[in-house]
Amino acid sequence: MAKIVLTRVDSRLIHGQVVTKWLQQSGADEILVVSDELEKDEFLQSIYVMAAPPGVEVKIYGVESAIAYWKEAAPNSSAKILFLVPDLSTLEAMVNACVVENDIQIGGLGGGAERKNVLKNINLSENDVEILNRFSEKNLNVFFQAIPEDNPMPIAKLVEKYHTL
Repeated sequence: MAKIVLTRVDSRLIHGQVVTKWLQQSGADEILVVSDELEKDEFLQSIYVMAAPPGVEVKIYGVESAIAYWKEAAPNSSAKILFLVPDLSTLEAMVNACVVENDIQIGGLGGGAERKNVLKNINLSENDVEILNRFSEKNLNVFFQAIPEDNPMPIAKLVEKYHTL
């Protein structure tokens, strides 16, 4: 059975830190990206595939395709997976489908309208906070960690900060 060795939410998906630090630290030999938007864009997919180091397979699926893959193909794989999603809504779909059941690392959530900066490159919306609260209710270990050298920060601290901004 394929094993998720790191679940990471990062709006940038595959980038330098993921390739140089998180892959090595996690021991992953495969990257599974779940993004409905990216699944529809073959050109961007090719860029993400090229960004991965040699020997690391990159699979890109939308939410429904990822759930189907996990149920059908993952049981027959021995891959160690770095699981990447661009946002908390996508992650929640994966949690609800019982694809993601372990620790969740929030690494980067971009800015925008209705979003508040709570730490470095972490920007939360009210919807994000609601999702994070649902994760807490499920007793999922969710923490923020932008780079491996940072100490993981419990989700509750940043949700609390969100409410004070």
